[in-house]
Amino acid sequence: MERIDIPKKAIYRLSIYNRCLQRLVENGQKTVSSTALAKAAGVKSAQLRKDLAYFGQFGTRGLGYPVETLATMIRDALGREKLQPVVLVGAGNLGSALLHYQGFQKEGFEVVAAFDADPEGAKARGVSVPVYSEKEMEARIIAEQVRLAILCVPAVIAQSLANRLVDAGVQGILNFSPVMLEVPAEVVVNNVDLALELEHLSFFVR
Repeated sequence: MERIDIPKKAIYRLSIYNRCLQRLVENGQKTVSSTALAKAAGVKSAQLRKDLAYFGQFGTRGLGYPVETLATMIRDALGREKLQPVVLVGAGNLGSALLHYQGFQKEGFEVVAAFDADPEGAKARGVSVPVYSEKEMEARIIAEQVRLAILCVPAVIAQSLANRLVDAGVQGILNFSPVMLEVPAEVVVNNVDLALELEHLSFFVR
């Protein structure tokens, strides 16, 4: 499928639509209306129709969208037609917990390797993913043509490791380190600051 130019915010919503559609597929549902899909995804119907317009006009008035066809189109656009390899850097407590998570593969991602300053310590935590020394990181990323990485290291070393990931060809970083990374314009970083998220939630707790 030819790559479609889709804004970053729309990509995020497409991922949510894809997850909703997968549940419908599992339940054997053949079609879904824009209203029902929008409600399941937590967006307005007009927004959903605008996002799906990137794929052209399809669907049947009164019947809705064919679930499997729409799911396949979104997966292809998101690069999910095959498992995407991912590496994890920093297999400490948080990193090891992520390595135990079984949902990555279901969503189209395969963590093929992890890297840590103490690989034996990480292995002792019972992770099933191969854990290597950080010294091997670039060579293995290049050999496996990995383009996505998860970064779970202390702030003081996060930037230097991000630089190495970028130099090895990584184009997307999911950053759990509490620091804003500086990367080239062509590299995408999504930051996950757990403490910040709790701070936002605490505002609503009285």
